[in-house]
Amino acid sequence: MAPYEALYGHKFRTPLYWTELSEKKMHGVELIRETEEKVKVIRDSIKAASDRQKSYADLKRKEIEFQVGDRVFLRVSPWKKILRVGRKRKLSLRFIGPYKIVERIGPILSLPSKLEKIHNVFHVLMLHRYRSDPSHAISPINVEIQFDLLYNEELIRILA
Repeated sequence: MAPYEALYGHKFRTPLYWTELSEKKMHGVELIRETEEKVKVIRDSIKAASDRQKSYADLKRKEIEFQVGDRVFLRVSPWKKILRVGRKRKLSLRFIGPYKIVERIGPILSLPSKLEKIHNVFHVLMLHRYRSDPSHAISPINVEIQFDLLYNEELIRILA
């Protein structure tokens, strides 16, 4: 129902329809009682909707815990009028780092002094865990470079 109808107990009528008003007029205690009942129904509906939305949000939410010494990426906002690191807008970085956590202050963590230009402490929601994967690291092959900056190419394997 519309808020006007909940508050006043009848549908809103423009001045054109005032002459056709045939409902009995409610005054005093009855009007207050009915209004309080409708307000209670509205509050219960809003509470039920809020609880339903919270239960859906809680399904995807997980507690994030970081300890001192963990390595994390820092989320950098790509929005306008907020400090940008690197390029602008579309090609801007989403995360920078990794950085080591220096200190923990409840849900707020302190990162190295390199980031003092941005801020000295960050909330856990601004951080993303750094997971190092040794398979991504490419081991450098010993390449002997001569004094004239040339090197010898050698065949490693024939694939086909």
